[in-house]
Amino acid sequence: MLIYKIFRASEWAELQAKGVTDGAPIDVADGYVHFSDADTVRQTAALHFQGEADLVLLAVEADALDGLKWEESRGGTLFPHLYRQLHMSDVVWHKALPIVDNVHQFPDLG
Repeated sequence: MLIYKIFRASEWAELQAKGVTDGAPIDVADGYVHFSDADTVRQTAALHFQGEADLVLLAVEADALDGLKWEESRGGTLFPHLYRQLHMSDVVWHKALPIVDNVHQFPDLG
């Protein structure tokens, strides 16, 4: 099962350059890397990245991640949280997440 991480272009560039990351500032503050699944990623974009351009959507295979826990968040919904650094080798694919009329345009998530 694929899970998804939204990064700003600078955060994505840092992961590419270093090969690992502790995540975005909110991830560092919370002590884990926040992910969403296919059912929640659009809402995550709307709530936490409203109006932001230059975003990148990363897909990661959940079954291949050690340190991944599904925990309750937003209204009791389970979200995947990664309790270790995210490695470039964890990323299955990445795609730009353009914004049109203030709405992020997602690729087919399958």
